[in-house]
Amino acid sequence: MNNEAIKHNLTSPDHWLRLLFMVLFVILLEVAGVVMLATVVLQFLFAIISGSPNENLRQLGSQIASYIYQVLQFLIYNTEEKPFPFAEWPED
Repeated sequence: MNNEAIKHNLTSPDHWLRLLFMVLFVILLEVAGVVMLATVVLQFLFAIISGSPNENLRQLGSQIASYIYQVLQFLIYNTEEKPFPFAEWPED
């Protein structure tokens, strides 16, 4: 790479805008992790009390797992498609 290419990359607004989105999605990833942990604990408690897992919590956990996957794909540059809230919430 020559100096002109590096200078162009450093001054490109696209890279800096993506950085802002990446910071936002890292924050959302942390929130999703906390919600997933709460879902796991609640699911465990339901399983202990009722003897079987809660279907709604199972679906929520699956959707959060899909969302986390989408965020990670965006963060590691495997996709340019921004996850929720810029796209639909992932379904089962």
